[in-house]
Amino acid sequence: MNITSTCSRTWRDLAVGIEADGCRNESDSMGDIQVPADCYWGAQTQRSLAHFCIGSERMPKAVYHAMGYVKKAAVLLHKQAGRMHDDTADAIIQACDETIAGALDAHYVLYVYQTGSGTQSNMNVNEVIANRAIQLLGGTLGSKDPVHPNDHVNMGQSSNDTFVTAMHIAMVQVLEDKLFPAVDQLATTIGSKSAQWMTRPKIGRTHLQDAVPLTVGQEWSGFEAQLRDALQRLQQARDGLYPLAIGGTAVGTGMNAPAGFSRDMARTLAELTGRPFITARNKFAAQAGLDATVTVMAALRGLATVLMKIANDLRWLASGPRCGIGELRLPQNEPGSSIMPGKVNPTLCEALVMVATQVIGLDNAVAFAGSQGNFELNAMRPILINNVLRANAMLGDGCELFCRYVIEGTELADDTIDTHLQRSLMLVTALSPEIGYDKAAEIAHKASAEGSTLKAATLDLGYMDEAEFDRVADPQRMTGSGVSGA
Repeated sequence: MNITSTCSRTWRDLAVGIEADGCRNESDSMGDIQVPADCYWGAQTQRSLAHFCIGSERMPKAVYHAMGYVKKAAVLLHKQAGRMHDDTADAIIQACDETIAGALDAHYVLYVYQTGSGTQSNMNVNEVIANRAIQLLGGTLGSKDPVHPNDHVNMGQSSNDTFVTAMHIAMVQVLEDKLFPAVDQLATTIGSKSAQWMTRPKIGRTHLQDAVPLTVGQEWSGFEAQLRDALQRLQQARDGLYPLAIGGTAVGTGMNAPAGFSRDMARTLAELTGRPFITARNKFAAQAGLDATVTVMAALRGLATVLMKIANDLRWLASGPRCGIGELRLPQNEPGSSIMPGKVNPTLCEALVMVATQVIGLDNAVAFAGSQGNFELNAMRPILINNVLRANAMLGDGCELFCRYVIEGTELADDTIDTHLQRSLMLVTALSPEIGYDKAAEIAHKASAEGSTLKAATLDLGYMDEAEFDRVADPQRMTGSGVSGA
């Protein structure tokens, strides 16, 4: 029986990067099935390829790499306790190392939309590692001898505790290896610009209307502080991923796992990954709920909202160049129009806004999926981990490119800043403590109606002389001498 006939695509379409000459026969509890001869996956993976070829999104490779750590930790403990022959264990360990390194990525082929526990991806890993170990031991692929995907690779485990454990490992790794450094670098670069421009006064804006002055550096210090706060919230959310469900097996009771397995697995995984993983205090909560993952996604959404604000502020401040605000000059990275010669657009700002918009949408899906736990299992795991890893990748790439191609090369348009500063009516705010609110308002209305400057209106009304006006309405004085965070 060719199970792939139930899907409009053949196994060659479904298997990325695999070339096979013919098929081999494999079997599982459902019966026999044909599997591409040279592939390391087995019967259950093949069935999943046929029944769940939904869309184009594959389970992220980071999940499979993390599963490699889980399987390696388990076999190390089984070998140490004498539950597995050394040669069998060593072959499995080598296959696990190849999985972790990405050398077997072409054999991890399943789609995101599958069984909600992640069982099919767990079995994909079990089958690939088992067949690779069989090959290393000189056996025949698909024979399950001398290495069995369930009896050996999955010993003491269930998909219900391994997959969510791999989710946590994968999230911690991508957060710490990619996103955290990217956000930190962006914040640091913005901070250096802030320090450079800390004493440069400009007009402030609230409600999209002119407001009292601040410095460019103060404005940018707000960008940096928002990013630092978002990073701190992400780090706090990351800490909630350290407790692991492994050892709970099917429903959290630990059935079929050796005594102390959960504690030993967490310790071994901490040693293998260099991260401070611990065993979850309550395995029922760890497997039935996905609260830590939902919290991480919410923190990613928080970062997205910060990035959207910064990107939008920069593209507004750079609008023009002659008929907009035009206070910033962003780097010109590429032509902006197919019809208007010389037009250059804030394209990376727009791209970052799109990234943020997509992440906010992914968070909605994660929040809803996280609410769908039933009894001893949340069966929405694949969509949660896929969305979190997608969001992490987009935000990490977005931060890196935004920093490199926008922030680093941004310059001030000093003439435009000065023009806006001198034309603003809101410098009148500094006059209010000297002459009272009503008289200050009268000056502002007069200047607005006549199209004159605040100084001219003040002198016409006789409320101050020129020297007194210049002293009180000094924009630099109004910014608090460039002090940020005052």
